[in-house]
Amino acid sequence: MCFSMKRHLPGPPEQISPRLQENLDYLAAKLGLGKSIDMLQKDMVVGGKKAALVYVDGLTNGEVVALILQKLSELKREDLCPDPLQQLLAKKIPYMEIEAEKSMPQAVTELLSGQMLFFVDGEQAVILMDTRTYPARSPEEPETERLTRGSRDGFVETMMFNVALTRRRVRDPGLRVEGFRLGRRSKTDVALMYIDGVTSPRLVDDLKRRLQAIDVDGLPMAEKSVEEFITASRFNVFPLVRYTERPDVAATHLLEGHVLIFVDTSPAVMIVPVTLFHHLQHAEEYRQNILSGIYVRWIRFLAVMMSVILAPLYLLVSLEPSLLPQALRFIGPKEVGNIPLFLQFIIVHFGIDIIRIAGIHTPSPLATALSLIAALLIGQIAIDVGIFTPEVLLYGGLVAVGMFATPSWELSQANRLVHLFLLLVTGLFRLPGFLAGIALVLLRLATNKSFGVPYLWPIFPPDYAGLFSVLVRQPLPVEGRRPRALEPQDEDRVAAEGEDSQGKE
Repeated sequence: MCFSMKRHLPGPPEQISPRLQENLDYLAAKLGLGKSIDMLQKDMVVGGKKAALVYVDGLTNGEVVALILQKLSELKREDLCPDPLQQLLAKKIPYMEIEAEKSMPQAVTELLSGQMLFFVDGEQAVILMDTRTYPARSPEEPETERLTRGSRDGFVETMMFNVALTRRRVRDPGLRVEGFRLGRRSKTDVALMYIDGVTSPRLVDDLKRRLQAIDVDGLPMAEKSVEEFITASRFNVFPLVRYTERPDVAATHLLEGHVLIFVDTSPAVMIVPVTLFHHLQHAEEYRQNILSGIYVRWIRFLAVMMSVILAPLYLLVSLEPSLLPQALRFIGPKEVGNIPLFLQFIIVHFGIDIIRIAGIHTPSPLATALSLIAALLIGQIAIDVGIFTPEVLLYGGLVAVGMFATPSWELSQANRLVHLFLLLVTGLFRLPGFLAGIALVLLRLATNKSFGVPYLWPIFPPDYAGLFSVLVRQPLPVEGRRPRALEPQDEDRVAAEGEDSQGKE
């Protein structure tokens, strides 16, 4: 017979008790085991010893659990000698992801994360079995980052799936994925991904410090909640991080020296640090030939600039026609209408945002009807009754097109606020207001920093090689250096002639 030599002394509440029933009573009081319908307990006898499996329904793989139960039910008393816990961990449980845990609070946290607890009477430790399988949709192409040609997989709401999609594209032995659990109540899983030997150690240490400093009860808004904690300027209108739902985009930034932040339950991965020009790039440019990619990039730059200054500039020359040369005097409106031109632009600005918000909340089958109502009923009738001039709707529509042409949704929303600000100062103060507004926006951009990286790099501070790569989409064999602003440990992306893949002769 196998006898346990351990003393059955009740330990403090934070330790696993050798008495099985005490552990189950603790879980019943702490988690509602026996009351909550998704908190399940399976009592059994393993090798003549009482045991219990505790798990959360819906977060475990049923096939794996069935296999483990079958093997455990076949164990005899002599199979657990001389050390039952060690025999189960090393030989008797046919599963790789298992470990022993002596802390009850830690065991509770792992249980709520989806792991299965296996208690054995007489043992002062619980066996954790990582049989997690979270509800998840299949990887699909993100709606906001579509390509005409390219991979169609996208991130999902399960963090480990997203990590795997990225690792599939970056098989570097230096790839590191460090985990954090944030939120006193939510216990949200967060992962930091970077390439050791490429990414700046200063950047990695800074991000770790900021993540570990987060002390809040929960992160229900996932990545956005994390962003608000780790960015120093919380009321900054311009986004200091970039989001992507495409694994290829994430892998590209990873190889440049950026850091990725994954947050469980979110399909959006955070890229840090970033500059303004990171928000203006799109994967479509790199799926076309070189000249087409350059053309698409310049058109996008023009569209983004148009979404910010086109309407305020038109308002300025309409209020002060003397600023225009004689050949361009036709630009101003022939008739102002019953409402001042300044107020017309403000109303159109809010109207576009109202229609956009309504489109988000409108079911897809009714989206076409909403577009017809906005274009035909509201727009045309507003012109007929004299509320708007046709030119105001024209420039308002061009601004909306530029907004939707912006690849970064966060930047497009920031540009909407800048656009409204420029409209207000131009309408109130005309030319001085317009110039002062532009100056204030440029000053804010120039003083912005994203985790130590200047927001207007490579314009300010000037870096001519970096500026050329921003303006001109270069072939990968030519663009052989990583951005200097990221302070990468390994600056070369393309091996020099005579070097092997590891950079050695």
